[in-house]
Amino acid sequence: MGNLTPELEAERKKICKIAAEAGLDFFDTIFELVSYKELNAVAARGGFPVRYPHWKFGMEYEKLSKGYEFGLSKIYELVINTDPCYAYLMEGNEFIDQKLVMAHVFGHCDFFKNNMWFSKTNRKMVDAMANHATRVRRYVDRYGVDTVEDFIDKCLSLENLIDRYAPYTSSAQVVEKVNAVNGLNLPVEDSKKFTVNKEYMESFINPVGSSSQRESQPRIETAPSFPAKPEKDILLFLMHNAPLEEWQQDVLSIIREESYYFVPQGMTKIMNEGWASYWHSKLMTEKIMDDSEIIDFADRHSGTMAMAPGGFNPYKIGIELMRNIEERWNKGQHGLEWAECKDLDAKKNWNTKAGKGREKIFQVRRDYNDVTFIDEFLTEEFCVENKLFVYQFNKQKNKFEINTRDFPLIKKQLLFQLTNFGQPIINVVDANFENRGELLLAHLFEGVELQPDYMYETLKNLQYIWKRPVNIATVMDNEGRFFRFDGKEVSSIAFNDLPKNESA
Repeated sequence: MGNLTPELEAERKKICKIAAEAGLDFFDTIFELVSYKELNAVAARGGFPVRYPHWKFGMEYEKLSKGYEFGLSKIYELVINTDPCYAYLMEGNEFIDQKLVMAHVFGHCDFFKNNMWFSKTNRKMVDAMANHATRVRRYVDRYGVDTVEDFIDKCLSLENLIDRYAPYTSSAQVVEKVNAVNGLNLPVEDSKKFTVNKEYMESFINPVGSSSQRESQPRIETAPSFPAKPEKDILLFLMHNAPLEEWQQDVLSIIREESYYFVPQGMTKIMNEGWASYWHSKLMTEKIMDDSEIIDFADRHSGTMAMAPGGFNPYKIGIELMRNIEERWNKGQHGLEWAECKDLDAKKNWNTKAGKGREKIFQVRRDYNDVTFIDEFLTEEFCVENKLFVYQFNKQKNKFEINTRDFPLIKKQLLFQLTNFGQPIINVVDANFENRGELLLAHLFEGVELQPDYMYETLKNLQYIWKRPVNIATVMDNEGRFFRFDGKEVSSIAFNDLPKNESA
């Protein structure tokens, strides 16, 4: 398969058979042997041989090339979630490296095929990417490089404004295409009070004296709310409601589709790498390598698993948690009886010989993502054993020191960083704000403020697409604030300074 040498092809067949016998279930996997320049080019395009033309891919290629040439970084493995899976081996790597990579890749391919969070992805994305490239090049020929590239720049700055859990809902929402040039063709339905989960938004979404607070008075007909409920998939909302030309709508749909494709990889980074590392370690040490390769394997493996104090290595945390789960379920160290046991000696020597470890990690591989994985299986004992503490930098000593060993705080901070990839959660709450066709967004404030520079640029790019002023409600400096970009400048006022809109 691919263009492997006879020796590598023989090893591929051997490793494939060993992985399958161990219980891994993967798509057909095609390995390509490429030079470091070819590998860097593919990696710069997110693992795909063809992507739409854009300067960011060239910038990423230069970064990877310089890192390799100066000995700062090196890509050992690259595999993409498709059916069949495509993986790349770099020419010049030692034979032990190629075997390790192949074992690692089969672990990834098993994860891609069986983890539920990958179940909604397009398994023919190589073809889709090629189709996207063709369409974008057609627009470049028709409208010019600068025009198309400038619009792609703006779309890419908004590519994270999607609903990452939308593909897994039982029924996908379909938003009707409407015209939003000087007003909106609003759906006909009764006006309802907008449900607010955060108190800081109440004062301007449902101001004092609004219809929602005058239930005892005669009803006054007002314009219906649009959208009827908050829309988290802002890119989809813009596709259907912003005054875009057809080619712009198509480009935005391309950026959105590719953004959704990469979502499961971000949602399962720790698990995916931990699963692949678990299996390459197990298969290499038990079945694949011979005695003469042990030292070289240990060198490669330890380099991948290294984690400095205060750092976070998904390979290390993932593999150790997988091993910890397997050991605990083999010994029966779970369940109510285990949790309620207060005898430290009894817990230390606890072993019911249940032997359910292998079954459990396969179930975990199937059902979990990083957030649920960490939430359920990260224990205080694991944190202590692996030195997972909260660090802060001591300026006087010029080094990082342990700030807290408090397990609940450590777990809470880690889960917060993993939720929504650590990015802000933003919704469209009104597309006709103050009855002027302006766009109103709401930031779900959870203790971390929006970075002003990023917020301003995002508002500017949204306004470019929406063609009308764009507003966002958030918390800044411990007070609710309302930021607005009208096409010229960003302005800001506190919620209490907002004019009372009787029709809100």
